[in-house]
Amino acid sequence: MSKGKYRVSSNEQIHDELYMGDSIIHRLDPRVKLICCGFFSIVMAVCRTWDALLVGLFFSIIWVFMARLPLAKVVTRLIMVNGLIGVLWIIIPFAVKGEAVFSLGPFTATREGIAYALQITVRSNAIILALLSLLATSSLFSLGHAMGKLGFPDKAVQLLLFAYRYIHVIHMEYRRLMNAIRVRGFRPRTNFHTYKTYAYLVGMLLVKSYDRAERIRRAMLCRGFNGKYYDLTEYRLHTTDIVLGVSFGFCTVVVVLAEWTVRTHLFI
Repeated sequence: MSKGKYRVSSNEQIHDELYMGDSIIHRLDPRVKLICCGFFSIVMAVCRTWDALLVGLFFSIIWVFMARLPLAKVVTRLIMVNGLIGVLWIIIPFAVKGEAVFSLGPFTATREGIAYALQITVRSNAIILALLSLLATSSLFSLGHAMGKLGFPDKAVQLLLFAYRYIHVIHMEYRRLMNAIRVRGFRPRTNFHTYKTYAYLVGMLLVKSYDRAERIRRAMLCRGFNGKYYDLTEYRLHTTDIVLGVSFGFCTVVVVLAEWTVRTHLFI
């Protein structure tokens, strides 16, 4: 059997093709992206007024168009996220006290509960769109290197990069084990044998993952690894990076001002 049979091919990599573009945001320094996206996400997470949330959603949509991302892929990711948010719509409208809107049996949906669920939806979509336009337009390796340049702990950066690199290998090992039990006639059912087989599968996957991690560690030690991942990438800020970074920061400040204006009733 060829040693390369279980080699991870490009078709089995995590789909991060959004970074393979040539827009002005794709060419932006990843350090600037991390700072701007982090600032914007934190602000959106703490905003509570409709004005600020809608302004933030508007800016994040503009950034998606600036990044020239394929709309089909963006919509697909939004559907996945909103599928999870849909679970909250089943609970929150009936869990928040307030003015009753309609009832389903013993459960009563309130206007305040619906508004709260809608705010969560708008906030989440704004943050996801910002992540897609600012972070998904860079490869994970470049983001990891940028995190190191920004002073993130070395262990956190290494954990991110190694997890991304070897999650594919673990997935291939899982597929190999699944193929092995299927060849032996295994068919999943709701019985004790199925549960026991899956337990053995998870156990073997953990053992093989630990064994592979140990072999990788020894190989790295043989190559002089001393606990630090040396990055040879050099980042230089250009005028475009500064201008875009300031503009993204200004957009975030506008969201903050919208929140502050409504809360303090400045113009009322």
